[in-house]
Amino acid sequence: MLTDYHVHLRPDDPGTFAANYFTPGNAERYRETAAERGVEELGVSEHIHRFTAALDVWQHPFWRQSAIDDLDRYVGFVREETDLRLGIEADYIRGTEDRMGNLLERYEWDYILGSVHFLGEYAVDFDDETDIWRHESTAERIWQRYFDALAESALTGLFDVITHPDLVKIWGSARPAPSKDPRFYYEPAIEAMLDANVAMELSTAGLRKPVGEIYPARGMLEMAVDAGIPIALSSDAHRPEHLAFGYEEAVKLLSECGVTEIAVFEKRVRRMEPLG
Repeated sequence: MLTDYHVHLRPDDPGTFAANYFTPGNAERYRETAAERGVEELGVSEHIHRFTAALDVWQHPFWRQSAIDDLDRYVGFVREETDLRLGIEADYIRGTEDRMGNLLERYEWDYILGSVHFLGEYAVDFDDETDIWRHESTAERIWQRYFDALAESALTGLFDVITHPDLVKIWGSARPAPSKDPRFYYEPAIEAMLDANVAMELSTAGLRKPVGEIYPARGMLEMAVDAGIPIALSSDAHRPEHLAFGYEEAVKLLSECGVTEIAVFEKRVRRMEPLG
């Protein structure tokens, strides 16, 4: 089986509106691409910051700018007008755990993706004035903060899958790398995922980013597999053509690292299905 759960029905570009993308026709385009590429389990997981309800959780300027959609309408559309699994991509923001939990528990999701995009007020993957690299002193400090937050996100109990788990590498050689072996940073996060019994995502999105490689790095994936952490497979698609992008490379990497099963979700219950 192949899955793609980390899927957005619209691009992140400014000026894109839910009414133009949360449509049966657009959902069918994703479904057709999934069928062409052998994806049996397809779900959608819009960014939580796109919804006005998220402003009850956090008031970051980027969230205030982005929060224009109605979460009830999104949930209703997916449940009533598509056959897709219903997910949400929710950020881990330290100090907002209770508020985020209260928001998420209002709905019957098939799965909840947990992401670390922000360290405090600054972003890991924005190349603008909010970029953490413009406000923190060293690569070591940024990587430490990122993987500490990743571990904390797993332990909240809010999420079913920890997504793009080494997103901090997104800029590749355009940002400094820490001098320590990266496994030093991976290990506490791996332990937290194991303790929390959450899945870790293998995401092909990194192949489309400056770093040009899958999330996570092979070393982190090997550590996760050795620890017995379930692996979920996704592409972080924002357009139909992104769906299952790079899956041949992803399946090869998973197989080489000893992964024979991937995580499948329904109503937040995880089961394992054979990979391939």
